[in-house]
Amino acid sequence: MSSASAAHRAGRAPGAGHRTGHGAALRHVLAHLLTPLLMCVGMGFAYLGAFATPAPHALPVAVVGSGPDAQVLAQALGDKADGDLAVRTVDGRDEAVRQLKERKIFGAYVPDGHGGGRTGAGRAGRGPELLIASAGSDTTAAAVQKVFTPVAAHAGAPLAVTDVVPPSGDDPTGQGLFFLLVALSIGSYASVAVIGGAGAALPMRLRALLAVAVSLVVSLIGALFAGPGFHLVDHGLTGVWGMAWLYSAGILLIGTGLHTFLKRWTTLGVMVLFVMLNFTSSGGVFRPELQNGFFAALHSFWNGAGFVEGARSLVYFDSNGLGGHVWTLVLWLAVGVAVAGVAWAAEARRTAPAPVPADEAARRQAEDEELEEALGV
Repeated sequence: MSSASAAHRAGRAPGAGHRTGHGAALRHVLAHLLTPLLMCVGMGFAYLGAFATPAPHALPVAVVGSGPDAQVLAQALGDKADGDLAVRTVDGRDEAVRQLKERKIFGAYVPDGHGGGRTGAGRAGRGPELLIASAGSDTTAAAVQKVFTPVAAHAGAPLAVTDVVPPSGDDPTGQGLFFLLVALSIGSYASVAVIGGAGAALPMRLRALLAVAVSLVVSLIGALFAGPGFHLVDHGLTGVWGMAWLYSAGILLIGTGLHTFLKRWTTLGVMVLFVMLNFTSSGGVFRPELQNGFFAALHSFWNGAGFVEGARSLVYFDSNGLGGHVWTLVLWLAVGVAVAGVAWAAEARRTAPAPVPADEAARRQAEDEELEEALGV
């Protein structure tokens, strides 16, 4: 008897079993395609929302000079910018350089003959000068130049640009630390899928230890890239490595703990946290002064910003503000430890034997006593 005849006698159309199997497989594939489609939507919203229309928002800049001319110029710039600039005056060129190195301002305009101080000696009569610190952000430095070039042109003189904190010679755009962040992040959150999936049978304490060990390896790879590999940093490599380990360990512990609850949605979850919201708010491409309020707010406490700004502070800005950025990374690591601890407790409850009700326990005890009597024990 043919299979089609057997299917017909059983009340099924020929090929119905195959169609049913294909339908189930198709539904399974479509359900799993939801994750990459959500990633596509999320990445589009995050990257375009953060990077598509950069514009200054209360960008701190300064005009050098203490006289009425400097005050009038600063007031005129502030009024014309309509909130895009936060313009102040500083007494001399030396003070402007100090504030640039402390990242209190991101550009300082020195009118002709108003340099003042030791570092401004000899500039009188040589035209206006713009001081920038491009190691802090190449895009911010470009935005500052765009603001002050017309001011110099209006004065009828070419604008001399002085970069008081240039980036490393092997990292001319200053964005190498951001790409290092990308490498550390991918190594970290991709390892979460392996530890959570292939290591699902392991107890949480071993998975957590594995996460810390993997983060050490990821951070060492990052240090090799930053130092001998691409010469992104010429000093402070040990500190950059330490921050890389803190950063990677936080991601791995958070992701490993979340896997207990999110399961197959873990990849999407860690991508939202450590790609979509993280890369966009890190300050590696645009600092918060050039972004909208949402990403600017994230920059103040997100872990990617902690690493990028901490590394910049250590390598280029004499460690100004370094402590706050390190504390940001430590707090994210503490969150990772807490999430892993919650996951460990949840898994322990799932595997614990169900408690026996009191009446059931009494019944069992009575049965045991009857059996002992029957056996003469």
